[in-house]
Amino acid sequence: MKDDFIFGLRPVIEAIEAGKTIDKVFVQNALQGPIYAELKTLLAKHKIRPNYVPIEKLNRFTRKNHQGVVAFISDVPFHSIEDVLPQIFEEGRVPFILILDRLTDVRNFGAICRTAECVGVDAVVIPEKGAAPINSDAIKTSAGAIYNIKICKEKNLAHAVDYLQQSGVAVFAATEKAQKLLYDVDFTEPCAIVMGNEETGISKEVLHHSDEKIKLPIEGKTQSLNVSVACGAMLYEAMRQKLTKTL
Repeated sequence: MKDDFIFGLRPVIEAIEAGKTIDKVFVQNALQGPIYAELKTLLAKHKIRPNYVPIEKLNRFTRKNHQGVVAFISDVPFHSIEDVLPQIFEEGRVPFILILDRLTDVRNFGAICRTAECVGVDAVVIPEKGAAPINSDAIKTSAGAIYNIKICKEKNLAHAVDYLQQSGVAVFAATEKAQKLLYDVDFTEPCAIVMGNEETGISKEVLHHSDEKIKLPIEGKTQSLNVSVACGAMLYEAMRQKLTKTL
């Protein structure tokens, strides 16, 4: 990640003012001072929510004089699902959305974006906080697919789910606790698939807001799949249904 972050109050301010896409900003707890006040105002203006952390975490990013601020930069633009979804409908397409709830592994994220782009997913929705950084490792793992798919960063995933549902998009949450198999739902209509965190799965709030819970069949002794593999199986079943419907 050596080329993906900058540090120091003035460099971060200049990056934001230059129009750089800021993925994440980490700020030292209780940081004060006039330059930080300027940065704080700029972050609010651009709707960038900082992550307040102890100085030890910043020191893990760099041992140089970070002045209490480290920002990760992405050359991938971010969108809002409320802007993207109307465009999909206007173009006469059936929305196919992927929601990633707090995935933290960069390579999982990149691999999933590669699969999503291959099967024709219109947008990948991620939370502002708790998601893997979209850095050079993610882009490399995606084989560049991240550049060809819209990434929507949302403040509240449950609210994004509500918006999709109100717009006529069915939201299916993938969880091993589900009773229904993915083969028993209709992916040919406007739909979104939710995949959860590698360790804890989908948050209770997002699960509660989803229309249905679905799962993959597991016959072996190992009771779970890597999230990237599971997501690929989900997305390709959706693609199979869509292709079958057009025949």
